[in-house]
Amino acid sequence: MNQAALNHHDERMPMFCFQCQEASKGVGCTIVGVCGKTPEVANLQDLLIFVLKGISFFSVGTELPESLERRTSVFMMDSLFATITNANFDRDVFVAKIREALALRDEVREHWEHQHPASQTLLPDAAVWHDSDEEALDAKAKEVGVLATADADIRSLRELLTYGLKGMAAYQYHAYQLNYTNREVEQFMQRALAATLDDALTADQMVALVMETGKFGVDAMAMLDQANTGVYGHPEVTKVNIGVRNRPGILVSGHDLKDLEELLQQTEGTGVDVYTHSEMLPAHYYPAFKKYEHFVGNYGNAWWKQASEFESFNGPILMTTNCIVPPKPSYVKRIFTTGNTGYPGLRHIPEGVDGQPKDFSELIALAKQCPPPTELETGEIVGGFAHNTVTSIADQVVDAVKAGDIRRFFVMAGCDGRMKSRSYYTEFAQQLPRDTVILTAGCAKYKYNKLDLGEIGGIPRVLDAGQCNDSYSLAIIALKLKEILGLDDINELPISYNIAWYEQKAVIVLLALLYLGVKNIHLGPTLPAFLSPNVANVLVEQFGIGGISNVEDDMKMFLGAYA
Repeated sequence: MNQAALNHHDERMPMFCFQCQEASKGVGCTIVGVCGKTPEVANLQDLLIFVLKGISFFSVGTELPESLERRTSVFMMDSLFATITNANFDRDVFVAKIREALALRDEVREHWEHQHPASQTLLPDAAVWHDSDEEALDAKAKEVGVLATADADIRSLRELLTYGLKGMAAYQYHAYQLNYTNREVEQFMQRALAATLDDALTADQMVALVMETGKFGVDAMAMLDQANTGVYGHPEVTKVNIGVRNRPGILVSGHDLKDLEELLQQTEGTGVDVYTHSEMLPAHYYPAFKKYEHFVGNYGNAWWKQASEFESFNGPILMTTNCIVPPKPSYVKRIFTTGNTGYPGLRHIPEGVDGQPKDFSELIALAKQCPPPTELETGEIVGGFAHNTVTSIADQVVDAVKAGDIRRFFVMAGCDGRMKSRSYYTEFAQQLPRDTVILTAGCAKYKYNKLDLGEIGGIPRVLDAGQCNDSYSLAIIALKLKEILGLDDINELPISYNIAWYEQKAVIVLLALLYLGVKNIHLGPTLPAFLSPNVANVLVEQFGIGGISNVEDDMKMFLGAYA
């Protein structure tokens, strides 16, 4: 089966999902998600997106009361985020969200009808379908997924757009937790979702909308950067401990800094330590968190190793956002979810009442009964090279470039994953010449951030900007170097892009880079399954998008002209 052949939903196919890099056989998951998502949950996620499109149909161009507009934007953001890979596996959550979405759609529709009383617009199915019976939900969910769009290219562009919006929603969500919002971004997301219902849009018009998504992706990441740095300070160069102490601990994974802050406040003075895992590592770089003596260090590696690492941690684990994998029985009673994250049978920490902090007392009480973490490793890793830090030493970096000490930068941001082929990124980092520097963000760094790759004139050869959303920092750094070097085009910089991707936040980062004019980005370990051959060709021809092959050949390809 290939993209062109996916023209209808085969009834023998319980589900179809190809939104992440692990899409089965490079085409799509049809029996169960490689991530562990069941067909029922996969289909209900599709149905939730379907109803969100119906809400968007009515909200675009409609003046809503401020409270309803805010509620609609927050619900859209929250729901899109919940459908990201490895975020929420709980059927009941999606049934409840779909029912809430239907009620919200009807509320928005009332205002649309009042403002468009003579409208002869033919309403799309997403705007009118209504049934809250669970059997009816399941039946409808099987009809409205990816394959409901027959044309392979339009389908590809609609999904590329939708996945970009999912990633954008994740970044919006984190900013929203810190009381930062952007109405223009919120309105664009609804306009873009509504556009996926318009069969009159041509492929060229859809391509233009996808590129516009990149523009608003930049805006969303800029807002989150402003939120994080405004509340917690600009990241600083920091040595992070990767060992353990002889006290009980709580392990925090995911991305939400607000959850971490509230947990640190509630564990202070309790005798319980707090450790980060995977994408939460960059929290150590923020000045605001350094005052907590019990904020010990980082435990383990990227998200996909959690089965063994959560087992050996011995204490409670808090999953704040996507990254959860189906838990093992050995630690299932020690893992908690919060925010948009969920898994059947796990305890979920709800939002605080009336704006109050979440209540983490259950985790703290459990931690006190658990033994300290089993040590996995010792030592330190260095990070904190976000845009404020790097631009402050930009002259030093430029001098090193001009002197020939730094020949080239390699952006190796993105996601890590469990495929064995991802060892490519470790080997690539090891074989890079000693006069090159790696710029990274996201959990892709775990493939090489513990290697001893040395320094160049005091500048570490691995500069970690932070979480996946901090890829914005890498763009700001590139633009600053372009300015200092007096270049006309960002692509004239001595920077190559060899990016690993996994899920939808990587999609919005890619679209943001394309909007900023970056070309010749290489994606791996495989190109997205949701790109039809024609759409892939557009990206190749217009932006020079490429894949990867093997370290030896790719090294020649990247460095051949600069040897």
